Amino acid sequence: MSSTFKPAWWLPGPHLQTLWNPMCRKPPQLARTRERLWLADGDFLDLDWHGPQTANAPLVLVLHGLTGSSSSLYVLGLQQALAARGWASVALNWRGCSGEPNLLPRGYHSGASEDLAETIAHLRAQRPMAPLYAVGYSLGGNVLLKYLGESGADSQLQGAAAVSVPFRLDQCADRIGLGFSRVYQAHFMREMVAYVQGKQRSFSDQGQADRLSVLERLGPLDGMRTFWDFDGRITAPLHGYTDAADYYARASSRFYLGRIQTPTLLIQAEDDPFVFRHSLPEPAELAPGTELELHAHGGHVGFVAGTPWQPDYYLERRIPAWLAGLA
Repeated sequence: MSSTFKPAWWLPGPHLQTLWNPMCRKPPQLARTRERLWLADGDFLDLDWHGPQTANAPLVLVLHGLTGSSSSLYVLGLQQALAARGWASVALNWRGCSGEPNLLPRGYHSGASEDLAETIAHLRAQRPMAPLYAVGYSLGGNVLLKYLGESGADSQLQGAAAVSVPFRLDQCADRIGLGFSRVYQAHFMREMVAYVQGKQRSFSDQGQADRLSVLERLGPLDGMRTFWDFDGRITAPLHGYTDAADYYARASSRFYLGRIQTPTLLIQAEDDPFVFRHSLPEPAELAPGTELELHAHGGHVGFVAGTPWQPDYYLERRIPAWLAGLA
């Protein structure tokens, strides 16, 4: 337990901590350069670069969460904080999250570590002299930890940090259906259905009947109220899983933690409205180089301190400082 985070008195409870950043924070203004990375399967990812362009400046890959993008405020805030230290950063947009539908019927999901692997290989080739790190939030954190466990000593990363991770996707799908968290669940359902509908319109407009038919075979998009509904009807069949339970079992990062060989920081709040306390890993499950920083409060990707007139974003202090300690 770290004592360096004291939640803002004016944001009591997990929900205000969770909602402040996306709803109330003034967006950091950054000058960024976009790069399109073409994947081996013919699809693309968009990368947004910020900070020094020197060959040996430390580089941090930033991974957003579900229905987010490189424009999510926690991403912009971290990129701004890294640049203040003289570090470069590149924010990944998962497939179809950069404002333009991706080209294939498949999308992104919590287990899409193959896309992360291609991105890391690309960055290593682009800047071979730069120490490379990665930071993932929520879904992005789950993908990052899964990748780290799969790659072991070959991660090509000098360090990693993951925040507000849904370590057990099945249990988190249950947790978000309880109490006020159903508000978040309804928001995610609207956004994820709209994501699929956007691809259907794109395929229709471009006359790509074969790709459109793949999505149409999934059935109607109405009536999905829970993650179990969406992941069972859309995520699983679209990405090679038998059903939602199979997807959750194979993609949950908790099952990969013991094989991680990269120095890794985990930051979680016990009051996260998306994650049960019992979904968090026990110390014995963690690899020797993994540190779990568990706070009583902080919400989901919240961790806001300071005053109303000068909010302090703990993650944007803690993560750069921890990564710098590895350098």
